[in-house]
Amino acid sequence: MPANPKYDIIVYGAASFVGDLLTQYLYRQYGTDGEIKWAIAGRNQQKLDAVKRELNDTSLDTVIADAGDIAALTAMVKQTKVIASTVGPYALYGSELVKACAEQGTDYVDLTGESQWMRKMIDAHQETAEKSGARIVHNCGFDSIPSDLGVHFTQQQAEKSFGEPCTEIGLRVKAMKGGASGGTVASLMNVFKEAAKDPALRKELQNPYAIAPQGMRKGPRQPNTNLTGYDKQAKTWMAPFVMAAINTRVVQRSHALLGRPWGEHFKYSEAMMMGDGLGGRAKATGLTGGMGGFMGLAALPPTRALLEKFVLPKPGEGPTPEEQKNGFFDLRLYGKTASGKELVTKVTGDRDPGYGSTSKMLGEAAVCLVKDVTRRTTKGGIWTPSTAMGDKLIKRLQANAGLTFERLS
Repeated sequence: MPANPKYDIIVYGAASFVGDLLTQYLYRQYGTDGEIKWAIAGRNQQKLDAVKRELNDTSLDTVIADAGDIAALTAMVKQTKVIASTVGPYALYGSELVKACAEQGTDYVDLTGESQWMRKMIDAHQETAEKSGARIVHNCGFDSIPSDLGVHFTQQQAEKSFGEPCTEIGLRVKAMKGGASGGTVASLMNVFKEAAKDPALRKELQNPYAIAPQGMRKGPRQPNTNLTGYDKQAKTWMAPFVMAAINTRVVQRSHALLGRPWGEHFKYSEAMMMGDGLGGRAKATGLTGGMGGFMGLAALPPTRALLEKFVLPKPGEGPTPEEQKNGFFDLRLYGKTASGKELVTKVTGDRDPGYGSTSKMLGEAAVCLVKDVTRRTTKGGIWTPSTAMGDKLIKRLQANAGLTFERLS
């Protein structure tokens, strides 16, 4: 960690859509003269001033640093214990900041769902972060805190009740309400663009162990939930869940970082619950077809350009405050042990998953690294939310961020 840092947290990208939400959350929850000393940062002073005017508080410090200016980024990270970055697509704008944090020993959290970029960061900076003491934790929003910590919680319940872990867990999205933002769409479109140019990347994106530590990027075949199917334990027809592509890989990275205590053949999947009977099957088939059609259009440059121009939200656009407030998510995790014992857990959030809830998750993850997680328990390296913060983050999320984790059966 930098010597005598001025701040506990710097929010980098505070003028972005989700960065503004994060700033508002930290201001409501911690103020500017409380236990957390924090500042906002970005490349444009006028936009940062506008964020402060929105808060009606000019006392909040600002830091100027462009995403491509390594000298400015290094100067910035030396001033703080933790960087909370909302600047995406991270593959385009996030690499130099991770490099600076890894080199200077500054902790870091972000919202990325870009597995191809994460793998590059892991391979490039894992050893540097270990030596400097920097705790780098990607995926601290809806992708992938509910999934990663949900599995962590479910495995704890299994050990407590059965004395053995689950060897299979399926996360099923029971209900969810919320809108997409232009920033998330831009990240997704960038993945399509990179994959179109690189056959090796297309193959990598199919590997469920792609972001596991080096030497652990192979394993048993995982369940395929990209097609319509029926889940006997959950008693529902299933359709693909768009966030599964990143969440499943984060869970498998967590398992690998822990030394694979749930067994070499641990299986994990995610899907949307469409209901039982013929009606559920019809809904699952329709949603699966619709998602397949969108992915097909997004994969081709001409139709992707049309989607970006006429259909999809632009960067800086996102759900309204009312939509964020009225949003929510309800996830169920169905676990089964090697001896056949079963359990069900539940993870919920009280705001739209992608923004209202995500901004609170990111804020509490940053505070958790500052206040709760010592360097004796979590050393330098590139971690996942569950392996870096675990129960301490669950406690914060339940106390402050509107999430719940509970055992159903």
